Amino acid sequence: MIKPDRLLFIAFYWILFPVENQAQFAVVPPPADTLPSGVISSSGYFPEDHLPVIGAWFWQKEAFKPGGYKYFIDIVRDHSCYNWLTTAVKAPGKTIADFDVHNQIKQAVVYANKHGIKMSLWLDPRLLRWKFKEMYPDELQESLWLNEVALSEKKPVEAVVKSIALGDHMTHGQTDFIPLEGSLVRVYSYHKTTHGIDPRTLEDITDKCTVKIACKDSVVVSIPGIGEPGSMKACVMVSFIRLTPDVFAPHLIEFQNKIIEDYADVPLSGAEYPEWGFPPSYPVMNTKSLGHFWYSKHYAEAYAKKTGGRDLLADCLLMYIGVNGEERNRLMAINNYMALNRQRNTDLEDDFYRATKKTFGQGSTVINHPTWWPYPNQLEFRKNGLHWWAATRDLAQTDETTPFAVRTALAKKWNSRVWYNQYYATTEKDYQIALWSSVLGGGRVDFHPYYPNTGRNERLNERLGGALELLRGDLMRGESRVRLLDFISKSPLDCPVAVIFGHTAAMNWAAPYFEDVGMGIADSLWRMGIPTDLIPTSEIGNKSLYIDKDGWVCYGKQRYAAVILYNPEFEGSLTADFFNEAAKGKTALFRVGNWTKDFNGQFYNGNPALPRTMAPGDIKSITSGIRGILKKHGIPLQSPATQTLGGFATSSNAPSATGFCRLIDGTLIQVAGSNDMAGDRINSKMKIGKHEVVFDAVGVAAVKLDESGRLLALAAGGLQYFKAGKMTIRLDERTDLSLWMTDNGAYKGVVQGMEGEIPQQLLNITGNWTRISIPTSLTWDHRSVSIGK
Repeated sequence: MIKPDRLLFIAFYWILFPVENQAQFAVVPPPADTLPSGVISSSGYFPEDHLPVIGAWFWQKEAFKPGGYKYFIDIVRDHSCYNWLTTAVKAPGKTIADFDVHNQIKQAVVYANKHGIKMSLWLDPRLLRWKFKEMYPDELQESLWLNEVALSEKKPVEAVVKSIALGDHMTHGQTDFIPLEGSLVRVYSYHKTTHGIDPRTLEDITDKCTVKIACKDSVVVSIPGIGEPGSMKACVMVSFIRLTPDVFAPHLIEFQNKIIEDYADVPLSGAEYPEWGFPPSYPVMNTKSLGHFWYSKHYAEAYAKKTGGRDLLADCLLMYIGVNGEERNRLMAINNYMALNRQRNTDLEDDFYRATKKTFGQGSTVINHPTWWPYPNQLEFRKNGLHWWAATRDLAQTDETTPFAVRTALAKKWNSRVWYNQYYATTEKDYQIALWSSVLGGGRVDFHPYYPNTGRNERLNERLGGALELLRGDLMRGESRVRLLDFISKSPLDCPVAVIFGHTAAMNWAAPYFEDVGMGIADSLWRMGIPTDLIPTSEIGNKSLYIDKDGWVCYGKQRYAAVILYNPEFEGSLTADFFNEAAKGKTALFRVGNWTKDFNGQFYNGNPALPRTMAPGDIKSITSGIRGILKKHGIPLQSPATQTLGGFATSSNAPSATGFCRLIDGTLIQVAGSNDMAGDRINSKMKIGKHEVVFDAVGVAAVKLDESGRLLALAAGGLQYFKAGKMTIRLDERTDLSLWMTDNGAYKGVVQGMEGEIPQQLLNITGNWTRISIPTSLTWDHRSVSIGK
């Protein structure tokens, strides 16, 4: 997997991908009069609810030449499967507020739409940070640093607090989240013991200190001698104002909406809001090792309101170092601070979603990923409160190496037939594995250009961001076979187990369950061939997790045979009520971890509040028990997740590029792509219930039967032979096709890349066939490419 060269670029990505009722692929069908008798074709030959094939397009200066966008769109039309381009302006000196940018984007969208390609655009306040500063100078984000120093008995001590550089791909080509000014906020002195600060010695000494230097890069504070012996310390609190809107800024939503509204005249199919949240929080800023907090007066006001008037600055000291005897309040402060982070970022996501629908219509889409650091750890906690499951989307999306257990859960949350993962790598082989592995995990690749792309046709990379490199070779041939599934895929991957982790417990760095979201047990189940969804307990409170009328715990359309409550510390009565109700139903319930405190850190004997049948267990006993439960319910295993996703310090398991999986609606999908990027041969006999299914195909082979064994849907690359029940297909030449039964009981189908007459074998099934083309591999001499002509 990907192993980026530099840690600061690991969370790379600058563009997103909305989707709506997809219309057509970029490939245009042949004129109707050239088709054999009995074959139909029309401009609407792709169903309106067809899934998108997404490619990322980063606009550099070449795209702004007269007609400069046409070159890229024309190549995408002819040489890719993309029918959706997620677009971001990355040209130096250009912003989405510029008239010429607006006009050029509009022309490009109109041109793309004419060729059956939809476009969405990255529109969010981070792109216009200077403008926000000019309009609302008192509403910028502050970065609060706490620096502890030892005090002298008699001599003054100088504390130096330096700002750090903050930038990521979201500011690529622009000014980073630079500090604009620094200031002293508060200074406390105290005696520190192994149990934390001695509260009897805690004193606010801000007025006794002298600011020697206060600038955007550093603040130097002189602290007088304390005049008494002992190991006294001081904590200096310094704020640096950053060039970015305060997440809690009162005018942020209004500003955000205006950005979207300004593009109302552009026929965009959606808008993008990638990786929203506070500025990047890198490992150097981890709360356990360094006192850093996102802060502003507006955040402090929200905190005071939520906590009954508590002072956020004072509680930052409590959260960072701890005060002896105030352990309960420390837990409570952290829980409230992080809950506000999650809720505010969720509210902003929701507002962006509503504004997009209002501006571009209810059919417009917001599907870009909310994930920044692609793993549920403290870097993501600080960025957005790990709000992934609450960030409203039309289709589920993640990026990079986000665990599959998260991807599948998001597909359930947003009623998304598949999830999308924006992916980049440095080699063709990486893209190949991702393409086929994603299908086995219930998803699709959202194609991001090679990254890093150094040395790959550098002239092309400079002008087009390397986006066209993916269209060389057989990657798009493999994708063309994957997209055959999109005609018949009507439900997400079947994941019969859910790990429901304590959202609050995972984010509290003063508690024993910090950063533990249950990935260990989730990965164990995936490795056993039991796809498992990972869901936070906050989804109980917003009623996304529910118990259906038959007594099953559900998330979207997914019914769970077993659920594991993982580390319920700090939960509330809603969680206990939910599982007590679930205990009356059919889902088997398990628990890991104890429940000893409530949200406010008060002692709470939570274990007895849960069902008695929900006794705690370890990973080995629980996974063994779950396997028995699945067998009892007749739920078959799927291919084990034997691949390891890495490159971001924390790894997780994923399916390989060859195997099989099942969707919730019973569709069986086989995939083979370990060796050939365009797909390997599938020669198999498998069972759906009591019915045998036989395939000789290439790359993909999927089938859905009813209880009697009648064919409901079929999709296969390079199909030569198929048999299930009374349906047999034997073809002289391998053929890419999809076939499905319509609501009126008649079959309808698609053949891909076929020339000449439709085989009689297929016409015997139905005369309702549509042809689609296979994109040709892109070839060029990059030294002679002329862009924008």
